[in-house]
Amino acid sequence: MSKIINAFRDHKAFIAFITCGDPDINTSLNIIREAAKNGADLIELGIPFSDPTAEGPVIQEANLRALTAGITTDKIFDMVRNLRCDINIPLVFMTYANVIFSYGAEKFIKTCSEIRIDGLIIPDLPYEEKAEFAPMCEKYHVDLISMIAPTSEKRISMIASEAQGFIYVVSSLGVTGIRSEITTDLDAIIQAVRKNSNLPCAIGFGISTPEQANKMARMADGVITGSAIIKIIAKYKQDSPKYVGEFVKSMKDAVLNS
Repeated sequence: MSKIINAFRDHKAFIAFITCGDPDINTSLNIIREAAKNGADLIELGIPFSDPTAEGPVIQEANLRALTAGITTDKIFDMVRNLRCDINIPLVFMTYANVIFSYGAEKFIKTCSEIRIDGLIIPDLPYEEKAEFAPMCEKYHVDLISMIAPTSEKRISMIASEAQGFIYVVSSLGVTGIRSEITTDLDAIIQAVRKNSNLPCAIGFGISTPEQANKMARMADGVITGSAIIKIIAKYKQDSPKYVGEFVKSMKDAVLNS
């Protein structure tokens, strides 16, 4: 059974995203440990890529900072090995298909399994092309997590019925980033998902305040925040773990009070 379900067991989940290696590996390690200590139920680990098409400027800049500092996929694998000495919550990678292809898809996914990465989110992998990775993910027991966007419409039932781990519901059209208001009819999307899947739904893209997190958690099983965390890291750099921890606690409290 997927360990990702543990993130949603008996409560609404708060999911934190960080870009690995921004500003450096040691700071990333400290940030992840602070996020887990302060209530993150699952952490998305972004593997930097030179052309992250789903990301807004905040996360694009984090990718650039990490790549400039010399981050590599192998260094990130080693970072996860370090984390797994004391971090037991589910961890998933978020990255792009080219990163996996260039590393060697089977080698990449096998290594994910060995270091106890629980799932993969690949934003530029359409549902129709998931066969590129799905058999290897099944072979090595790594969940290939599906994304459902406002444009998915008639494809929602198809995507949801074959989903694994949890279902990532994209709140808005466009790229990641902080939004002052989310106007998508997310309730209708989530209802459509639940007709076709028993997996938990988590809403991401644009959720940056406890008030937004509370509102989204009333509809969904979990809330995902990335850009707001990356902005804290960009501001405080090596001093950011403390501030990320405080932010994560505020978001987790808002989700639990929904």
